[in-house]
Amino acid sequence: MKRWPTKPLGDICELVNGAPLKPSDWDGAGLPIIRIQNLNDRTKPFNYTSKKLAEKFRVRSGDTLLSWSGTPGTSFGCFRWDGPEGWLNQHIFNVHLRPEILPRFFIHQVNSKLQELIAKAHGGVGLQHITKGALSAVTISVPPLAEQDRILKLLDEADELRRLRAQADRRAATLIPALFHEMFSDETAESSKPLGEVCLKITDGVHITPTYVDEGVPFLRVTDIQEEEISWDSVKRIPEKEYDQITKRVKPERGDILYSKNGTIGIAKEVTWERPFAHFVSLALLKPDRKALNPTFLTAWLNAPDALRQAVGRSKTGTVTNLHLNEIRKMRVPCPPMETQVSFVRQMTEIRELEVSQATSRTRLDALFQSMLHLAFNGEL
Repeated sequence: MKRWPTKPLGDICELVNGAPLKPSDWDGAGLPIIRIQNLNDRTKPFNYTSKKLAEKFRVRSGDTLLSWSGTPGTSFGCFRWDGPEGWLNQHIFNVHLRPEILPRFFIHQVNSKLQELIAKAHGGVGLQHITKGALSAVTISVPPLAEQDRILKLLDEADELRRLRAQADRRAATLIPALFHEMFSDETAESSKPLGEVCLKITDGVHITPTYVDEGVPFLRVTDIQEEEISWDSVKRIPEKEYDQITKRVKPERGDILYSKNGTIGIAKEVTWERPFAHFVSLALLKPDRKALNPTFLTAWLNAPDALRQAVGRSKTGTVTNLHLNEIRKMRVPCPPMETQVSFVRQMTEIRELEVSQATSRTRLDALFQSMLHLAFNGEL
């Protein structure tokens, strides 16, 4: 096993902090100000300043930038700047590297140590900072330049696999909407019906906040149905007596559909589980007529663009967006023959299985890349 020499970060680079620019310095003209948000999301708009700053604050394409302030897990990190020339904002170091280390090798290595760096941060629960001294003391492996180049090529190959996986994932995410459009875009107005005619019941949850307890029956809100799977360990819970009282009006059952109608509207979740639960007023409960609508088909339609357009168009906007039950009942859903709905559900299930397989592949590739980083910087790759 090779052990590459290590050096403190401060011995292989100079860290030059950005300028202490304030919102009063923004004037919409001049050069862009490169802030932490522009590093984390290249689509974020720039602020500009026409002030003439010291040359040390200028950033050019190819510079190595290291953000040292922000929210742990989202803001800290090392980046190669490939954007326009601009002025560097405070809380970001421009890293001037010595010739003995390649910029991309340095960036990979620093980012592999983010948890170590975050542990050195100080500040409040929100905004935290890593001091220049703490950064300078972090040790970096410095193999010969030829070895750095070899390692980078191997990492590039692994990263390309991750890029291709992400590209395939993005394509897979468009398959279900495309399938729905292909199968039902020709549905005429005559074949569509108001939801109120093809659902046995459309109601909502309890209108008052119940008593929350550590142990009890799950109580679902809009935030609980936004992910692919419900996190039952983290949902709110209510006493069983309150659950019995709440569900006297209507008890959710397998095959029903939860539909967000307050705040974030237009998210549908089919009830595919048997465990009892209650829900808040922000969620509508739809009980489809199984002779007219397959629940999985209806859920897919409610999550499709056409349903969202109808929901948005029928919503009342104010402090909080509200989609009233009467407006949900008026939304028109395509009602193709049941065999067509079942065919769609079968194809959609196959796509979902593909997505699960891709997620497993993505996890493995991420783990492989992290393992390669560890091996590379310990002289084992």
